[in-house]
Amino acid sequence: MMTVNIHEAKTNLSKLIAFLDKGEEVIIAKAGNPVAKLVSYIPKKKKRMPNLLKGKVTFYEEFNVLDDEITMLFEGGMNG
Repeated sequence: MMTVNIHEAKTNLSKLIAFLDKGEEVIIAKAGNPVAKLVSYIPKKKKRMPNLLKGKVTFYEEFNVLDDEITMLFEGGMNG
């Protein structure tokens, strides 16, 4: 664990982040008294829930059918 003062933390933020990437912690102090602790951020993994929306979402047969006007736009048939 490393302890730095506020000025040093502001000046060397990139170096402190590299230190955190190695799994270390950094204490930031003001006048020698600890005021904050920097630790690596580890995002929570969201638990997947299969079939969560089963029966709640309906897709109609026409869902993937394009309207003629839209089809012509994609194929370059309409000159606007």
